[in-house]
Amino acid sequence: MVLSSVLGFPRIGANREVKKAVEAYWANKLSADELTKAAADVKKASWTSLKERGVDLIPSGDFTLYDHVLDHSAAFNVIPKRYLGKGLSPLDVYFAMGRGRQADGVDVPACEMKKWFDSNYHFVVPEFSEETEFKLNFNKALEEYREAKDLGINTRPVVLGPVTFLALGKAAKEARPGFQPISLLPQLIPIYKQLLAALKEAGAESVQIDEPILVLDSASLYEKQFAQAYAELAPVSPKLVLTTYYGRLDSNVTFVAKLPVAALHIDLDRAPAQLDEVIAAVKSTNLVLSLGVVSGRNIWKTDFQAALKLGQKAVDALGKDRVIIASSSSLLHTPVSLAAETKLTPEQKDWFAFALEKASEISVIASALSGSQDPKVAEAVEANRVSIAKRREFERNSDATVRNRVAAITPDMLERKSPFSVRKEIQQKQLQLPKFPTTTIGSFPQTKEIRQARAKLNKGELSQEEYEKFIEKEIENVVRFQERIGLDLLVHGEPERNDMVQYFGEQLEGFVFTQNGWVQSYGSRYVRPPIIVSDVSRPKPMTVRWSSYAQSLTSKPMKGMLTGPVTILNWSFPRADVSRELQCKQLALALRDEVIDLEKAGIKAVQVDEPALREGLPLRKADWDAYLGWALPSFKIATAGVTDALQTHSHFCYSDFDDIFPSIQALDADVISIEASKSDLKLLNTFKHYGYSNQIGPGVYDIHSPRVPSEEEIKERIAAMLTTLPGELLFVNPDCGLKTRGWAETEASLVNLVNAARWARQTYA
Repeated sequence: MVLSSVLGFPRIGANREVKKAVEAYWANKLSADELTKAAADVKKASWTSLKERGVDLIPSGDFTLYDHVLDHSAAFNVIPKRYLGKGLSPLDVYFAMGRGRQADGVDVPACEMKKWFDSNYHFVVPEFSEETEFKLNFNKALEEYREAKDLGINTRPVVLGPVTFLALGKAAKEARPGFQPISLLPQLIPIYKQLLAALKEAGAESVQIDEPILVLDSASLYEKQFAQAYAELAPVSPKLVLTTYYGRLDSNVTFVAKLPVAALHIDLDRAPAQLDEVIAAVKSTNLVLSLGVVSGRNIWKTDFQAALKLGQKAVDALGKDRVIIASSSSLLHTPVSLAAETKLTPEQKDWFAFALEKASEISVIASALSGSQDPKVAEAVEANRVSIAKRREFERNSDATVRNRVAAITPDMLERKSPFSVRKEIQQKQLQLPKFPTTTIGSFPQTKEIRQARAKLNKGELSQEEYEKFIEKEIENVVRFQERIGLDLLVHGEPERNDMVQYFGEQLEGFVFTQNGWVQSYGSRYVRPPIIVSDVSRPKPMTVRWSSYAQSLTSKPMKGMLTGPVTILNWSFPRADVSRELQCKQLALALRDEVIDLEKAGIKAVQVDEPALREGLPLRKADWDAYLGWALPSFKIATAGVTDALQTHSHFCYSDFDDIFPSIQALDADVISIEASKSDLKLLNTFKHYGYSNQIGPGVYDIHSPRVPSEEEIKERIAAMLTTLPGELLFVNPDCGLKTRGWAETEASLVNLVNAARWARQTYA
């Protein structure tokens, strides 16, 4: 029989119960026991729902209060010393690592965050050194396996694999030069053996062990480590299901097929073409093959005919007992359920499948491949055929004006009129900024009052005119605050924006939106990605009204704020029927019109943020040129239609930029701001290697933590930057936008930032 499997489930709760509980705990409104109870309720609901939908292999151990990699670090005692000896409970140590802590005499910054492979999910980077002492502080996989078992639900525990855990980590500051975390594998393996042996003793039949590093080029460097680790783990473990996702194995399948594991999972959503090669590699073995035919990354309904075709190919080659039908990856990247979506039209709702609907799809596909005679299975397959046919009919529609405009893009539309050296002089005369100019990345705190006003507008309890008056007042408050503390290049604060992508999607043709389609980005930060369903265009200006109003309030220059085309695409659920390139260029043309209109309205600087540029880079280097071949031109299309006098900015964060820094340079933005504080300013090594000719603002403090940096800390960061960067190119700014922060910490942090910049002007005059 073909079994069904889900690799992981959204951890947030159907109504964001986890976010509410965690934030209540941080605010001392909920006890640790109450937080544990809230988490248990969400896990129970998830396991029960999957069981009700007929999933055979239900995951446990994938739940988290903040981040699953952080869970793993805490469990394996990978806790930097700076968090210890502070009198904090284990739970508060955990949260301090994730978000920092500045209370009750404890002042520690958060650990570094990075994007989880090519997704918008952020993980907390483990820190290793020769002094790391692995031990099992707690066995989360075992605890949740037993928790589900007590509910009468048999689950398959999920564990992050040892090679991926080490490979994704970094050398701690105290590590010796040249230290490589992978060198700790011999010390780590005994702890994994302890964990897995306990699961076997508890009755777990199999364990999903995630090694997504196997879809990267670098995995080939770890062939010996994989062989060593799994040779030791297999004898003491339940059946091991080696799980890969987000990409293709390529040549790595040769050594993977020889590992002593019971099953191998591959992603056929992202890499369907790998199936033949993988079948050939495992056919002569006893490996069971888990096929990720239902997307864990998008929300479109699965085409059963295409999935059944892939599944049947594997069944014909291996037999039904050696095939599992599964989600391509964890479903954490998708919303929980369509059930709460009442504003989508029936036609639109029929296009989509969220996590629970995907679980049902997986069950049906597995049953169909098993030869089920249940009429409900046949009915589901036929209903899917009809639904997909209707969607394909809709997809045949296109906007000729939009398509023709994309086709008419010419090379000169990608270039500014003059080189940066010329533009810089013109812009300085217009902006009159001091040395080490200070600015922010765009957003200011989204207060409870702002959220309430938006909710009242949506409910009809506030008129549009009343809402706009409220927003004007919020903008004025932000402008006056920036003037008072002495920032140089101002922003309007974005009080009118619900999200940096959703806000634009709501004003563009071609998008639809959900009411409850929340997806975790990091910690308690959830987003509702818009969905691109048809050709994209801009019917009218989107931001000019608010930026020009803000500029009217002050004599200081105001920076217009836009989200870039690549980021809007990557942080939306894109269409599956046309190329990402076409969608991105449509977005770029819409934004080009907006940038031009902002300049016409008197705005002298415009920031077009592209934090997702690196995130969207394919996992295999062989695919980079194709992606960069349309991603970079899309940004340039959006920003190159203005005069030399307009200063263009862009922002990047929470990714490794070393490998694509030349591409960032090629964007030719007048100023880039880039995350640097959380990564120990290691970006300075990139500047040393490549140099940078345009202006740049490496972030001087981390905004994802409530912690307030001292003036001295910011001075030290500026001084470190000036060892590499010319003073005339340096901007001083935070790491990212301030939307999620409170006003008290925002004011204190920015006052320290401004004072540090003033110190730099005197010190480096």
